[in-house]
Order: sequence, then structure tokens, then C-alpha cells
Amino acid sequence: MREYLLVFLVALVVTYLLTVIAREIALRTGAVAKVRDRDVHATPIPYGGGLAMLGGLVAGYLVARELPFLSRSQDFVFQDSGTVVLCGGLVCALGLLDDIFDLDALTKFGGQLLVAGLLVQQGVRLYYLPGPDGTQFALDNAQAALLTLLVVIGTINAVNFVDGLDGLASGVVGIGALALFLFTYILSDQNDLTLATTGALLSAALAGACAGFLPHNFHPARLFMGDSGSMLIGLVLSASALTLTGQFDGNAIQSGGNSFFVTVLPVMLPVSLLMVPLLDLVLAVVRRTRAGRSPFSPDKQHLHHRLLEIGHSQRRAVFIMWMWAGLLATGAVLVSLYSGQQVWMGLAAMFVVVVALTFVLPILHRPPKTGLGDPRLD
Repeated sequence: MREYLLVFLVALVVTYLLTVIAREIALRTGAVAKVRDRDVHATPIPYGGGLAMLGGLVAGYLVARELPFLSRSQDFVFQDSGTVVLCGGLVCALGLLDDIFDLDALTKFGGQLLVAGLLVQQGVRLYYLPGPDGTQFALDNAQAALLTLLVVIGTINAVNFVDGLDGLASGVVGIGALALFLFTYILSDQNDLTLATTGALLSAALAGACAGFLPHNFHPARLFMGDSGSMLIGLVLSASALTLTGQFDGNAIQSGGNSFFVTVLPVMLPVSLLMVPLLDLVLAVVRRTRAGRSPFSPDKQHLHHRLLEIGHSQRRAVFIMWMWAGLLATGAVLVSLYSGQQVWMGLAAMFVVVVALTFVLPILHRPPKTGLGDPRLD
């Protein structure tokens, strides 16, 4: 655990420090977020956070290779981790080009497809799914490739969609990375397996990179992650979860919770964590298609915009989205690892609290109505 904590801290510190350089690069290359009708920021803000987070991930990976315990892990841990970091760098470069030149949607999708295909070609893919009778259903190469592409590209674009408020995407993905780390670490410990796994290493570094970027990105933001950052952290989160199916034998894994959820969590965690932005994505496509517009045409009707409309401030809206992400990620992990009435009661209590904060808090903070002739209106 101490070495993972060190990886987390290295990624955090390096990301935090590199944001200064990344901001300067963004300004010099013209990667600046101009103010558009659908945006909530009032002044142009430079992109470039993705470069800083990539630096943090690379630093965490390189430090892990030199640590006494992790350096003795099996070769595939660093091989798979290196593949994910490399593909993260490629998709980050693609996002940076989009931040500078505003690439069209088809070009971005083609680039995402190529990077996700490289992951599959290098063995970072989904290897099995749970069968109906508790056994594992092994996937052939075509099935594995298709499902992996769906998970990775879906997660990349869902994170890109949720990146609409200061600190939102980095906080949501950071919460998911912490949840994935705890799941991987505890499951390995429960089954007396090695604690050195690709999923734990990458999720610790990813959580650190997100934490290091947040001080610069929280409202009022001084730097945006841009597509370079949102696509980077979306790819690393989904790929980290998928590596579990290549390193854990689903038939041999025992858990104190639901064994079905244990085997499906590599897919379920990114989906559950990003359920809110994925729902937002589906609603946006339906909304724009019904209006006779392209599904990729922007608007100002995303869920985070609606939170602002019902009375939340920017910071409070971000905290609300973080809480929903934490509830879904925590629920997925707890149900997988533990059983018993206490787990469900705890999740139910968390759900009630989050719902109350989402819908009741704006009413409590709503300013009192003032009538005509009120001196405050003069």
C-alpha cells in the first residue's frame, strides 16, 4: 500500500507542477477555450491540462518501476501499464490537435478507434464475461475486440461530455480511479494473490494525476484539461479496469460479495461511474435528433446546465455530480466485495442524502421573493 501511495503522490505533485508549463504551451499554440453561448466560463481559458496529467501518469509509472515491491512484479504488469500509458499519450496528442485546430467529429472518432485498436492488439482487452450459471464465458478475438472498443471509446466520449464545469471531469474520474484501486487491492488481498497488479498501479497514478490537476481547474478555473485531458483520463480509466480480466481468473476468484459483480465489474465500473454522463449523452443525441439537428451539434441543455438552472452554484453543481459518481462507484465496489443487509442499508442512506442535496438544497438557498415597490429593487 505504501508504494501505491507513493505512486499516487508522485503523479499528484508532477501534474500540479507541470500545469504551469502546460498553460504556457497552450497559450503559445493558441489552444484556448473561447467563450461560446453554451459555455459557463466568462473569459477565455487556456487548455493544456491533459499534457500535465500525462506527465503525472508517466512519472508515476517510471517511479513504480524502481520501487522494491512493484519492481519485482510479473513482467506483464509493467508491459500492460506501459501500453496504456503509450496509448494515453497518443490519444492525448489527438485531443491536443483538436484543442488547437478544432477537428471534425469523424476525424476524432477515427483517431480514437485507432488508439483503442492498438490497446486490443497489445493484449489490453476484455477476456471474459460472466455466464448465466456462474461460470465464465471466454471471448474470442473478434468478440473481445468489439466489446473493448465499445467500452474504451464509450468511456472516452462520456468523460468528454461531462467536462462542462470546472473540476467536474477530473473529480468524477478521480473518484472512479480510487474506487477501482480499492476494488483491485482488496480483491487481491481477499484471495491471497499478488498485490502488484496493472489495475492498481494505473488507477493509483490516475487518481494522483486528477488530484494534482484539480487545484488549477476548480472554479474559477485557471486551466482546462481540454479534449487532450478528457480523452486521456477516459482511456486510462477504462483500460485500467479491463486489465483485470487479463490478470484475474474469474472462475478462481472468491469474494465476500456477489461473485457475478466481481467478474462483470471491469465493464460495470466505468459504466456505473459514468452512468450520469452516459445518460446525458443518450438524452443529448435523442434531443438533437428530434429537433432535426446533428447529434454532435452543441447545446446548453446538458445535466450540469440543468443543475445550474434549478439554483445550484457552479461549485455546488460540481459537488453534486461528484456525489452521484461516488455513490455509483462505491455501490459497484461494495456490492462486489461485501454482502449483508448493512451494505444495502448504507447504500440506501447514501442515495437518500444525495437525492436530498440535489433537489432540496436549491430550494433552501433560493433567495426570498420581493414584491413590487421593494426598496431592494430600486
